[in-house]
Amino acid sequence: MFKNKVLLITGGTGSFGNAVLRRFLETDIGEIRIFSRDEKKQDDMRKRYHSSKLKFYIGDVRDYQSILSAMRGVDYVFHAAALKQVPSCEFYPLEAVKTNVLGTENVLESAINCSIERVVCLSTDKAVYPINAMGISKAMMEKVIVAKSRNVPKGTTICATRYGNVMASRGSVIPLFIDQVLNGKAISITDPNMTRFMMTLDDAVDLVLYAFENGQNGDIFVQKAPAATIETLTLALLELIGRSSHPINIIGTRHGEKLYEALCSQEEMLIADDHEAYYRIPADNRDLNYEKYFDEGSRELSSVADYNSHNTYRLNVEEMKELLLKLDYIRCIVTGDKVALDD
Repeated sequence: MFKNKVLLITGGTGSFGNAVLRRFLETDIGEIRIFSRDEKKQDDMRKRYHSSKLKFYIGDVRDYQSILSAMRGVDYVFHAAALKQVPSCEFYPLEAVKTNVLGTENVLESAINCSIERVVCLSTDKAVYPINAMGISKAMMEKVIVAKSRNVPKGTTICATRYGNVMASRGSVIPLFIDQVLNGKAISITDPNMTRFMMTLDDAVDLVLYAFENGQNGDIFVQKAPAATIETLTLALLELIGRSSHPINIIGTRHGEKLYEALCSQEEMLIADDHEAYYRIPADNRDLNYEKYFDEGSRELSSVADYNSHNTYRLNVEEMKELLLKLDYIRCIVTGDKVALDD
């Protein structure tokens, strides 16, 4: 499917972009374009991979002309560019809107104008029942995706994925905890009972590829994932690195944080298709003439529950350790090898 094709990754210098490169660079893909505003990270990637298939484009999804220039000649797009940090988006909510909402509009409009075949946009569990600026901006991003997908030309497909915490990605708690331990500082956790979905970067890439292969216009795909409390994650991590007695400091929830996250709302679960390892949430493609869609046999909303990190499978400490050991980053820490995050 990717043979001799050109793939553009927005926000491609991040953890997801690096994971895609590790998966694709040695295949028969024609070209991978990395679009981002960080020239230093682009230079680091250029030196790390030394691949003639890899092309770099400096730009910002907020600037339509820059993303349009990078889009010309592309077959497929993975849209990963976003402001992702919950606390920083709380202090600068309009910046989240500019990147996550208006930036997505620019990506999709340029993709449509360039007749891109398939676009997969990356969203987050924080878009479901959002209470923080980052989640609200991502929820609006999803609305833009669905709205755009209703009127795309034949031959273009726009869909999305939504996932929870990607372990050891940039800005996540695992690298923070490791840094605190190695520097002799107490680990700072917000709430021991807080739960989060747990995914590896490979899981994130698999989800995007599943959406790429199976998505129809307006679809949102969710991976069924286990969850763990922050306490379980912390204990598992400390046991793996041989620091079980390391001090832990409970600091309380930060701006805009929730006790648990949801990957599918109750309303979405009512219409979701079960794809074994995934849920597919189809777009609501009704028009505004609702009376013609009335169905006496429709299911009651009360018959389903949302899908969240409190009611999914809960990992214990040993299971969390097994999952952590799937990460190269953690294995290197455990064995004492020098390691740096990809981005």
